Amino acid sequence: MTARQHKVDTQLGRAAVRIFAANDRMNQILIEHLDPIAWRAKPPGKVRTIAAIFTHMHNVRSKWVRLTAPHLKVPRQLNRAHCTPQQARAGLAESGARCAEMLAEALGGRGGRVEKFLRDGWAQPWPVGVEMLCYMLSHEAHHRGQVCMLAHQLGFPLPTAVTSGIWNWEKLWKECGSPDGPGYDS
Repeated sequence: MTARQHKVDTQLGRAAVRIFAANDRMNQILIEHLDPIAWRAKPPGKVRTIAAIFTHMHNVRSKWVRLTAPHLKVPRQLNRAHCTPQQARAGLAESGARCAEMLAEALGGRGGRVEKFLRDGWAQPWPVGVEMLCYMLSHEAHHRGQVCMLAHQLGFPLPTAVTSGIWNWEKLWKECGSPDGPGYDS
């Protein structure tokens, strides 16, 4: 590996950690501002509750860690039928931290133990790369969209400041400890 390639890999690893932290902050903001009644409100049809969506997100993260980086501490699964918003926030914070460690090893260029990304037992493993990060972010963004739509449909719309705020990456990055914001390798 050339010195330039090592620098790119380590920058990518650090950026991936920051990006996933901002991603997790978005989840935390939604739960913080969600009306507590909406948490377990049953939507019409065969649709998950908001509680079930957030527990699914945490449980899938735990699966990614278990399959891809089993040497890391695998977060305990959450029970979607009994999980409170506080338990979901704590679980997501823990699984987010483990995913960040996994991404740092996979993309940091330091010879970490993460060599393949396993999304699920049925899926073919992928070589580690930005595709891994993109897949993880897409999964979470999809479910955040479901939560926002479902809260609105159930009569508990999130305030505009919240739904707009999850797009303020400069603020999110600062809240996650990166004072210069996106694009700066601080």
